[in-house]
Amino acid sequence: MTQTHLSIDFSGSDVASRRAAAITGFIATARRLLPDPERATPEQLQAVARELEALGLQRELFPHAHFPVSASNPAQVYRLSEDLGGRYALYLSTGLPGKSQPPHDHTTWAIIAGVEGVERNVFFTRGKTDDPLRDTLAVGRSVDVGSGTSVVLTPTDVHTIELIGEEPGLHLHFYGRGLERMPERVVFESLEGGSFRTFGPPKSIRHALVTPAALRQALADGEEIAVLDVREAGVFAHRHILFAAPAPAWRLEQLIDRLVPRRGTRIVLVDGDGSLAHEAAAKLVRLGWPNVSVLEGGTEGWAAEGLEIFSGTNVPSKAFGEIIEHEKHTPWITSDELGARVQRGDNIVVVDSRTPEEFAAFSLPFALSVPGAELVYRIGEIAPDPQTLVVVNCAGRTRSIVGAQTLIDAGIPNQVVSLRNGTMDWLLTGRRLAHGRRTPLPEPGAVALATARERAASVAQRAGVQSIDAAELARFESEATERTLYRFDVRTREEYQAGHLPGWRWAPGGQLVQATDEYAATRGARIVLADWDGVRALTTGAWLAQLGWEVFTYVPPTLATLETGAEPVRVLASHAPAPQLSVQQAQELLGEGRAIVFDVDSRPAFEKQHIAGARFAVPDRLPSFVQALPPAQVVVLTSPDGVLARSVAAELAARTGRDVRSVVGGTSAWAAAGLPLGQGDADVLTGDDDQWYSPYAHRDLGLRDAGFRAYLDWELGLVEQLERDGWASEIRLVPV
Repeated sequence: MTQTHLSIDFSGSDVASRRAAAITGFIATARRLLPDPERATPEQLQAVARELEALGLQRELFPHAHFPVSASNPAQVYRLSEDLGGRYALYLSTGLPGKSQPPHDHTTWAIIAGVEGVERNVFFTRGKTDDPLRDTLAVGRSVDVGSGTSVVLTPTDVHTIELIGEEPGLHLHFYGRGLERMPERVVFESLEGGSFRTFGPPKSIRHALVTPAALRQALADGEEIAVLDVREAGVFAHRHILFAAPAPAWRLEQLIDRLVPRRGTRIVLVDGDGSLAHEAAAKLVRLGWPNVSVLEGGTEGWAAEGLEIFSGTNVPSKAFGEIIEHEKHTPWITSDELGARVQRGDNIVVVDSRTPEEFAAFSLPFALSVPGAELVYRIGEIAPDPQTLVVVNCAGRTRSIVGAQTLIDAGIPNQVVSLRNGTMDWLLTGRRLAHGRRTPLPEPGAVALATARERAASVAQRAGVQSIDAAELARFESEATERTLYRFDVRTREEYQAGHLPGWRWAPGGQLVQATDEYAATRGARIVLADWDGVRALTTGAWLAQLGWEVFTYVPPTLATLETGAEPVRVLASHAPAPQLSVQQAQELLGEGRAIVFDVDSRPAFEKQHIAGARFAVPDRLPSFVQALPPAQVVVLTSPDGVLARSVAAELAARTGRDVRSVVGGTSAWAAAGLPLGQGDADVLTGDDDQWYSPYAHRDLGLRDAGFRAYLDWELGLVEQLERDGWASEIRLVPV
């Protein structure tokens, strides 16, 4: 496995960013001085040792708060850097006075440099005996390593370490191979030698910590930061920090490049208690995101400090919708009144502001599908009569409110209201929904388009959205290693696939506002939005600006170079690939009883269709299930298209040492081959861990309706929660 070494810029002035910059600079120098770590010369190692000493002299980069030890945990190793091949591995070894290790070797070269305290290294000469399992040791030289000094060890050197004096120790340990890649190193039973055994890496290698109070401060310091919750999305939805974006640890290979595109970004990882986050941190460091810290104590540590915990999904955006209604008094209509007026044949048009896919799943029988960013753009064709009442609905509350207020802020002449509590209330009042409907989006004529542009520009200007030209865009792109840049095409899927600017991501405007945390995880980043009409980007940008983002719009030139097709998703590799199976090979293994198959992506997709006999489990729970299987049984993984299964198989094989394989093309390829399929939830092993489950999914109407009421109560309570959290005061809504 190879790794491309990218130039990484660190724009933050915080300690974590300055430390990451210094470490990245040291590693780059070490690579230059020591291009082949397997063939290191003494001269090369001494040159690198001088550089490591210089890094250690920057004491302010290694505060005790980031690398704590305590009476209950008197010694701890923290990973600072390591590449995908496990080479150029840098750690900070911390400990209380008296910390020691018995005689041991490393099987690779090592350099130790001081940051704080004194670490005594005693070297031993190893001698052979007639017993191949016992060697002798003779005491040799002793080297005390403190700030500004270092010691170099060869692969065969045997030494002990001990922290002497009254001061805690912080020492940089730099190895040719990572601690988890030294399976043959040995430790001796005594200072005289005797029997020896191989020993593994420290039980827990951690990463720099950030306290809840420090994270709270960092979120308000105005510099870039990405807070990623690495639990599966369903677990995340139960309890999480407001501005944490869901980024499950076992799915990072697919997500990180999109959520946090700038590799020098300050990242804080969060989980429930701090355990899973360190596994995810190791992955990100190896993948090339070096500025990673872990929230001390996780979400529960945050709560223990009296800080607010939220539930649900896309909370910042949904809470924003509630603030809009609370502050702007967005008018609404009840299901009963709407039903009566539709029955009477009143002059009404109902527009559903969700995605076309959601609309097709269920809709009001008389509604039109007009996703949020399309409203101002197309409303002139949909409701040309200013006397027509425009009702905006969604499945719950947020997009109804935001959609209605979008049209009100734009100043259309019609009366506009939201459907209070959306289709949930429609069902709660005993009515029915339609299924499978699709309605075409009307193209605005010249007059309607000109009016829409004027309306969108007015709102965007009040919100502080700026328009940029090609030269300014080029400048932003040139600065993207120093300042995160997200570039989104906010048009419909069909328009995007018909032709889009190279490298631009697709994010339909309404969804970008509704689920911003799924598209952009770096707070403080720049966002540039593009369309070809001068309406939808401005409409979307106005809301994002009011959410606190720095937003710009760009109208591409008519003859711009375009790419066609769906947005490509870059999947990174954190482990050597596991073997793959064709569907025929997988069927053969399963038919012979030599394998068991796990579906690892989406429970709803699994319930709808899965390989016959498959079980569903979220990736981070797989190791415990696999551990209980017979050792000879092959573990086969699948997902709808096989992409996630492939990366999960590689990680599972690396973690467990089992024979793990994935199905090429996944369940879709299995189904296309006409092989046996199953349905239902009988073999779901991990409940709702993979995602938040909508009350609409309940077959039992009593459970469904109870879920609706609980959800609506939750949304209505968000404003009070935000006021306790303090974020509500940061929202700046534009006047109508």
